[in-house]
Amino acid sequence: MNIDELKNVWNEEVSEETPEISIEQRNKINLPLEKMRKNMRMEFWSIIGIFIFSFTVCAFCRPFKLQFYITVLIASMLLVTIFFFSKFFRLYSDISNPMLKTYDSLKDLVMQVNLNKQYYLSYYLSFVPFIVCEMIIVIEFIPWREPMSEIKTAVILISSVTGGLFFLFLTGKFWFNRYYGRYIVHIEDLMKELKK
Repeated sequence: MNIDELKNVWNEEVSEETPEISIEQRNKINLPLEKMRKNMRMEFWSIIGIFIFSFTVCAFCRPFKLQFYITVLIASMLLVTIFFFSKFFRLYSDISNPMLKTYDSLKDLVMQVNLNKQYYLSYYLSFVPFIVCEMIIVIEFIPWREPMSEIKTAVILISSVTGGLFFLFLTGKFWFNRYYGRYIVHIEDLMKELKK
């Protein structure tokens, strides 16, 4: 067998494994991708609004020590948000210019979207330590009628971590499924149609 025959066999195998995506199928795929992009933009601008509101409220907090603690807490949350949104922006860029000509390129896109699902849940769960810090600040700075015992403080902190963990996990899962999950399922269904 010479080199030309090997090339022909290789090209035939590759073309069989990676079917072309028709223009009609690309249009079906672009609709859910456009809805995902729209939701990502909406979420980005709402997060910016939340941080602007948080820093504004923080500016009016007194005493200075409380204001300082809350500012550091919100700034830390902003850093975590910037890290995760940089990952989400990479996905946003990829789905903004999809070069979906083959089944493999669509499969890569679905893999990236599912990877970002894990980032998304991690983003929500990363706020658990901030809940703990928030509870510590509340316990320290809110005047209580009588001083809190150590056991009561521990129970409040442990229950806030446990409750916060479940609440953030369920919120993240619900939010993702509502704004992105159904479109991912739609794209995966189209991918299964292509494979047939």
